[in-house]
Amino acid sequence: MSGVKTVKIAPEDDGIRLNRWFLREYPSLSLSRLQKLLRTKQIKLDGKKAETSSRLSAGQELRLPPLDNEKAQKKEENISKNDIELITSMVIYKDNNIIVLNKPSGLAVQGGTNTVKHIDGLLDALKFENNERPKLVHRIDKDTSGILLLARNRKYADILTEAFREHNLRKTYLALVRGCPDKFEGTIKFSLEKTGERMQVVKDGQKAITEYKVLDNAAKKYALIEVYPLTGRTHQIRAHLETINTPILGDSKYFGSERVRLKEVADKLYLHAYKIDLSVIYGKKMIIKANLPKHFAEACKFFGLEINE
Repeated sequence: MSGVKTVKIAPEDDGIRLNRWFLREYPSLSLSRLQKLLRTKQIKLDGKKAETSSRLSAGQELRLPPLDNEKAQKKEENISKNDIELITSMVIYKDNNIIVLNKPSGLAVQGGTNTVKHIDGLLDALKFENNERPKLVHRIDKDTSGILLLARNRKYADILTEAFREHNLRKTYLALVRGCPDKFEGTIKFSLEKTGERMQVVKDGQKAITEYKVLDNAAKKYALIEVYPLTGRTHQIRAHLETINTPILGDSKYFGSERVRLKEVADKLYLHAYKIDLSVIYGKKMIIKANLPKHFAEACKFFGLEINE
């Protein structure tokens, strides 16, 4: 067929849903037409039939029919002065190959339905002395704050993507939870599978492993926990902490038996990507830390909880 082309999935699109990729690249392509093209196998992923919900992996090949009329007009992002100040204020580390952001809670990493402002749309403001915009190499939930890693060139996009895929970068999260685990240190091993908008514990789901350590607690009614995900499932930490009856404060999806709102603290998700160990990338000890956001630090102070590293 004339006009048929093959596109290789970029590292920054690793894990994105196929329908969201099309929403960004071909905004005039309707969902019904996309579904028809998939159903009739005019669109294929690595030569096989795909679904709108298929998750893309870096390096996969997407076969596309002629879609020029639905293609987005490529143009330089017009970023406001306030947004430039916002995204540059998040930078906590930068070298020739990597940028590390401390992302605030409430800001999405990528666009989607009803999401206008997101990190991906502001990356042109982080070129600095480069001509190339930095690339996303992983994601964290919209309501999770903390460390977000960017690659400043294609070489390091590939290196970091592979390191995340092989779980070679140890990530440390902090979570403020309701209740307190019976064991102050432990490992949670419950397989997970997505059902609707939630990840559910299922016997034959995707393997998911999370280690944790209680740093402090307030009469076992609230606790500050250090969490280390050894696998990278969607909502893994949130779902796993709910399974041991210590849901994260402010979580609107994984809140245990009831959704608790406290007037004394902000009604936000208390999950923070706190540290990342990049030693395997740099060949020397290299750990980057992101300070707690204001709402998280104030809640810890209110409950009398300390990190005590």
